[in-house]
Amino acid sequence: MPQVFIQPSYGKPWVRRYWAETLDRTVPFREPDRAGLLDPEDLARLTAVHPSGRARFWGATAKHDRRMDTVVTGDVVLLTGRKRVLAVGEVGHGLRNPDFSRHLWRPDPGRCVWSNVYSLRAFWPTDLPYEEVWALPGFNAGDNFMGLRFLGPDKSAAVLELTADVRATPPE
Repeated sequence: MPQVFIQPSYGKPWVRRYWAETLDRTVPFREPDRAGLLDPEDLARLTAVHPSGRARFWGATAKHDRRMDTVVTGDVVLLTGRKRVLAVGEVGHGLRNPDFSRHLWRPDPGRCVWSNVYSLRAFWPTDLPYEEVWALPGFNAGDNFMGLRFLGPDKSAAVLELTADVRATPPE
């Protein structure tokens, strides 16, 4: 069973800009300015998972390094904001590369740079209210899913069941 994690991704204006740049559309990663920032193994893996040379990307800060090291191809992420699950993604490839991250999102000076970056090999926009997640076993009403959260097996299974119909449709 894939690991499931929940990641806030649409709150502050700068995060919404990141969403627009790397989730609303795919990003070409084999262009020289981006490919030159990637380790050859990461570039090869991204190319294997995304043969078109384009992918959606998201990331996490260094404080999540240990947990992000457990993320593998096929894991599922709920991308949240505005008290809703805005998209469901399936991880393509994860890497740790602050320079690539900085190039993708061009953070304001002094803004925390995401050192962890992951591509999405599937992406399903959705509009799932938090109440539907809260109704699942083990979740609490009123939980606004602040911060990156990795779910245990029982919660992961419940979320995968809840999102099965979404994930059964062709991804964008």
